[in-house]
Amino acid sequence: MGPAARLPRGRAASGSWQWARTAETQRALLDAARAVFTGQGFAHASIADVVERAGSSVGSLYHHFGGKSELFIALWQDYQQAQEAAASEAVARARKAGLTDPFELFSAGARAFMEGCWQRRDLAVLFSAGDGPPGFEVMKRRRAREWLGQNDALLRLSDTSFDRLYVTILTTLIGEGSREVAVAGSRQQAGQVIDAVIEYVRLLMTGGSYNPDSPPG
Repeated sequence: MGPAARLPRGRAASGSWQWARTAETQRALLDAARAVFTGQGFAHASIADVVERAGSSVGSLYHHFGGKSELFIALWQDYQQAQEAAASEAVARARKAGLTDPFELFSAGARAFMEGCWQRRDLAVLFSAGDGPPGFEVMKRRRAREWLGQNDALLRLSDTSFDRLYVTILTTLIGEGSREVAVAGSRQQAGQVIDAVIEYVRLLMTGGSYNPDSPPG
């Protein structure tokens, strides 16, 4: 085999090394940003503090993320992906175990999501504190609407105003429960909050979505 045939292999190896180095640098900056932002808040945190903790440089941070605001958003997206992955995997495991009941599937995902809020409670508190870059609250509201759509698809409801309200109530319950989990004083207390939220979900879902034509009581 001549040198020309070996060249792509060398380039591939070099590219893989470069990708690994890039991923490693980005991870170090995100981990440092997590410590700095959760410790100081967005407004008071400085890029200098982040790069010093990451053992990186200001130029590297701007190269990989573009600035302080973009780094905060990247940290939030990283958190969202971890939360969504945990919930999706929990639902997939429930389905694989043979569960088909909407409550069982919804509660499996909800429990995993809230457990993630306890495990990543520093970030959960940070992102609910209202201290973020311009436009962050708009991004959160957009993501909340997407979450509603995902829950609507999971529950397979019809597209009526009452069903949309039903999904909104369930999703809001999980969101508010998640915030209480994040500020719980202990793992035991967080578990109690999670159990209480799941019980509220069960009570809401036992009768299904609201039917305006059904008699009360």
